[in-house]
Amino acid sequence: MTIEHIALYVRDLEAARDFFLRYLDASSNQLYHNPKTGFSSYFLSFDGGARLELMSKPDVEDQSLALARMGYIHVAFSLGSAARVDELTARLKADGYPVVSGPRTTGDGYYESCIVAIEGNQIELTV
Repeated sequence: MTIEHIALYVRDLEAARDFFLRYLDASSNQLYHNPKTGFSSYFLSFDGGARLELMSKPDVEDQSLALARMGYIHVAFSLGSAARVDELTARLKADGYPVVSGPRTTGDGYYESCIVAIEGNQIELTV
């Protein structure tokens, strides 16, 4: 069994899509829009087959996101090397994205950093 995709509701669909295209080498399908419901989405694809659906809809409840909360916390992207983790973390930080942790080797041996990237949602960068 595999996870087919993960979905994320966002307020600014185009900005979220641009983030993943610019920084994480995603490819995107064409915008899907349902004029009856106001729902819009993009499916983003990544090397290795992972997919992320970015969704937007006018009547979705907007909640404040605590960095430490119950539920899904982050999506992790494997960049292939510690050097690439360092490089992308520095690039994101220079572009104004808050770095929550790292780059560092965790107690369980992962080399990673964590960035607050999309509307308060965390992105983990790892080897």
